[in-house]
Amino acid sequence: MQDLVLMKKMTEPIVKWYQENKRELPWRKEKNPYLIWVSEIMLQQTRIEAVLGYYERFLKSLPNVKDLAEVEEEKLLKLWEGLGYYNRARNLKKAAQIVQEKYAGNMPRNYEQLLELPGIGEYTAGAIASISYNEKVPAVDGNVLRVVSRVVLSKKDVLETKTKKEFTEKLKQIMPKQAGDFNEGLMELGERICLPNGEPICEKCPLQEICLAKKENLVLDIPVRNAKVKRKKEQKTVFLLEYENQIAVRKREKTGLLANLYEFPNVDKKCTKKELKDILKDWNLEAKEIQKVETHRHIFSHVEWDMVGFKVFVENINREFVWVEKQELLEKYPIPGAFSKFREKM
Repeated sequence: MQDLVLMKKMTEPIVKWYQENKRELPWRKEKNPYLIWVSEIMLQQTRIEAVLGYYERFLKSLPNVKDLAEVEEEKLLKLWEGLGYYNRARNLKKAAQIVQEKYAGNMPRNYEQLLELPGIGEYTAGAIASISYNEKVPAVDGNVLRVVSRVVLSKKDVLETKTKKEFTEKLKQIMPKQAGDFNEGLMELGERICLPNGEPICEKCPLQEICLAKKENLVLDIPVRNAKVKRKKEQKTVFLLEYENQIAVRKREKTGLLANLYEFPNVDKKCTKKELKDILKDWNLEAKEIQKVETHRHIFSHVEWDMVGFKVFVENINREFVWVEKQELLEKYPIPGAFSKFREKM
């Protein structure tokens, strides 16, 4: 009961603070659900500052649902290149095709219909429905969980699904008329004031008078997050193969990690010089010169790749790989972020 009372007290200060302090962001210029949808999907696992350039490029190429529904996958993945989590882009297209077919290209106008679309979960559906249509539904992400946990001094693990569900149900009961502003205000407060790492800026927080974590001097102990499972570590040797200004790439499998994206040829181990030459021989290639270029670590949510790269000038090309001009590699082929450091060496 106390939680609900405190959450109810949050609504007016949050809405007022947001309206006076909100950042000018491109998807906030109008309440267009398509623009908000694209922004919310891009912002999953990605900081706002990192998204802005991608967002502008994406909307310039695919300004509406119809364009997204009809785009070729390779072009879509190229537009998404660098954002990672590429299934987000694939689900955008799948959902756009459904919206085009079922709703004549107009985004569904309520939470329940939005929730039926691929790639749209409770948070994204809540964000679109509340911001675009002012439907009184919450949008609970990590920022919201942190703010609310501190206000009510919750000791529950925010990484557990049941904790998120519990807070979502309570927030449903106290949603104000300005539902979109309230949800965006909670998210923005978590991003800019009630910070996840380091000391929150409590003196600028509109909730400082009611926040129990501040009152008890426990802001750095809340929210509770139990340790995550350790990532699996894998080693890779990456081959930057060049023949007369052509670079070798290959397409990854249709399923699994980084599905359908292009990569530089690589093997799942760190190779000796002799092993390098044996592998090249297996690929029907002969090296003129081999240069070690760099090592690089790329971290996914569940696995780490420790990668070492070699630039290899070869005497011939083979049929196993796709050989492309350097400019074509930059403009056409979607290369995931895991290989971006190596692409710079080309």
